[in-house]
Amino acid sequence: MDIHYQVKVNGELELTISNDDINSLDIIKTSHSKYHILRNGKSFSAEITDRNFDNKKYEVKVNNNTYTINIFNDLDKLIKDLGFEIGNAKKINKITAPMPGLILEIHVDNGAQVKENDPLLILEAMKMENVISSPREGIIKSISVAKGDAVDKNQLLIEFE
Repeated sequence: MDIHYQVKVNGELELTISNDDINSLDIIKTSHSKYHILRNGKSFSAEITDRNFDNKKYEVKVNNNTYTINIFNDLDKLIKDLGFEIGNAKKINKITAPMPGLILEIHVDNGAQVKENDPLLILEAMKMENVISSPREGIIKSISVAKGDAVDKNQLLIEFE
């Protein structure tokens, strides 16, 4: 099975490279991070000047020109499509009631600036007080409930801008 990689060069040029493409190169490692490459009769000097394996980002100098290269495989594409990329959490724009209950207190107003984990309101459910905290930093766009309101599961409570 031939594995394919999506390669992005300098954030602009996108290429698909296969294992066969890589294996067709004539590469000699000349030092820890330097290589001599022959491709279609042309000679190239390449050096990996910076690498970030976690982000799959490399800085490569080829014949004195520097390129920033990102390399992604099929698993990386699947992870991105599912929204599980590192540092790319999906933005939560609304909070709904996790269970039916009664609004005991509301700690914020429309337009309030909140930080992640700030308490927003208290929902009493099954004789327990549940503090509903902010899942992210942001500004409160609207509050759809008032103190003393009975709410149903999944009912909109608060929206963020």
